[in-house]
This record gives sequence, structure tokens and C-alpha cells, in this order.
Amino acid sequence: APVKYAHQCEIFNFTKPPGILMVGPPGCGKTLLAKAIARESGVNFISVKGPELLNMYVGESERAVRSLFQRARNSKPCVIFFDEIDAICVKRSDSSSDSGATTRVVNQMLTEMDGLESRKGVFLMAASNRPDIVDPAILRPGRLDKIIYVGLPTLEDRIEILKTITKNGTKPRIDADVNFQFIAEDPRCQTFTGADLSALIREASEFALKEFIKSPIAENEVVKLKHFEMAFNKIKPSVSHKDCEKYEKMKSMCINLS
Repeated sequence: APVKYAHQCEIFNFTKPPGILMVGPPGCGKTLLAKAIARESGVNFISVKGPELLNMYVGESERAVRSLFQRARNSKPCVIFFDEIDAICVKRSDSSSDSGATTRVVNQMLTEMDGLESRKGVFLMAASNRPDIVDPAILRPGRLDKIIYVGLPTLEDRIEILKTITKNGTKPRIDADVNFQFIAEDPRCQTFTGADLSALIREASEFALKEFIKSPIAENEVVKLKHFEMAFNKIKPSVSHKDCEKYEKMKSMCINLS
């Protein structure tokens, strides 16, 4: 809305749109979602991983933050996406061991976020697997105050992800005996993230390639169900059942905050 209805936003004094914090398990597409939103809105996109802004030398991390926001202002309308924001915006009460470096970085982030005029046309998005350790000041109104939970894919999601990754079974070529719904319903697949599914496809393709190299005949130019079985033995979910319980609590927290 701030991009498509810029004039109306001015009328309603909606001059500094809230930032968005996406939370949830790793590998579930938070970065892809941020990119898709920016592309759909027709704005520039700057992505930075939190640890990339950290520097061992005094003042360099704060300078990197200022430089990032200046780059976004020069490219506006622009989305800044902070991946792993918990790495740079950890609770200041929990950062006593770093000689105040984290405190200075958080303070610099707050200064840039609060710049009303300078932030026109600059939109903030971030992702975190550990929102519980993010400094509360970062989540106050006008900053990253909209929290969205991005969870594990559902059965239907897993089927669509498998189709998308393989371009509907054409790249890599998937044998006709392979049913994506059957794979997605497999109990071993229940806690797979999008990244895990991608790894499963890649591993199955590698097994198929090895078989073709040993026996280079046309019928071996496809990924078969047996290759997926072999891949399942190697690829394990990156989110454990114990982690799932933790993320379910996180989901409930996000619902209560929304």
C-alpha cells in the first residue's frame, strides 16, 4: 500500500509504514517471501545477513548500518531485508560480554529506523529464528512491529514445492512412477522444510546420475522412486520434533501479538 497508494498514504499521514518481522523455522522461505513482496511491489531490494554487518573494530559495525540505510535511501523505493536480525539486535541486557558493541549497533539501528523524513520510501523487513532474543526496542511501533509467522509447509505446500523445484517433473526428469503426493505424505517428510525438500530432490537426482553413468541407457535418464528412497535415507529434516514444539509456541505468540 505505501508504494501503490503513496498519495493516499500522505493524506492519511501514513508516512512511516511499520516494518515486518518474519519468524519461524529456518529453510521455510522467509527470504524468498521478502524478495517476492519487493518484486510484486516493484521496489528495489537489499538483502543483508545480520552477521555481515558485524565488525571486530570499534565503530565499523555502526558505520556499516549507516551505509546500508544510505544505500537504501539512494535506491528508494527500496526494501531492506535483514536476515538473522537476532545476530545484530540481541537484547542489550544479554550482551554485556561484548564491551558494548551490540548496544552501539542496536542504538544505531534504532536511530536509522526512527528517521521519519530520511526513511520515506525505505521499507523494513527482517527474519529471525530466535525472536525471543531480539531487543524489545526493535519491535516497538514504527519499527518492526508487524510479526508474521512463517511455518513448516503443509502437505499441500510440500506437493507444490516439489512440483516447483522440478518444474512439474521435467527438470530433473521424474519417472512416471513417482507420485509427488505419495512422497509428500511420507512420514519421513512431515517436518521437512522447503530447503529440505530441495535437498531431497538434489540427492535423488545425484543417485539417478550415478546409476546412469554405470549403465548409460535411455531408461536410466530419469529420477525413479527408488532414488527418492535412497535420498530419504540420507536427507534428514532440519527441524526436529522437539524444535517443532518450540516453533508451535512461537506461532501462538505471534497470533497473540497480531
